[in-house]
Amino acid sequence: QVQLVESGGGLVQPGGSLRLSCTASGDIFSNYDMAWYRQVPGKQRDEVARISSGGKTDWYADSVKGRFTISRDNAKNTVALEMNSLKYEDTADYFCRAKLVSFADVYWGQGTQVTVSS
Repeated sequence: QVQLVESGGGLVQPGGSLRLSCTASGDIFSNYDMAWYRQVPGKQRDEVARISSGGKTDWYADSVKGRFTISRDNAKNTVALEMNSLKYEDTADYFCRAKLVSFADVYWGQGTQVTVSS
């Protein structure tokens, strides 16, 4: 199974940018579709962006479309989320998720906190 470790969260002012990174280990990274989710305490965890195992297909939630970009480097076993024009409502814990292609196996990282505040 794959292990995931996120990094890059922090405090940023509205309108600013952050880059989250998720590093995978323990299995063949290119066998997994990858996604970023976010969760505010007391609310459900929502999918923000997704990228296919080969990196050719991506998807974004309407709330982040045009501001966030997901990318992956299969040679480095990493998936990134570039977040621009950050808003107060982007404040959340962000989680990296791996899904094994053609199977139901899903794995999560421990999360990284993003706070957008002036």
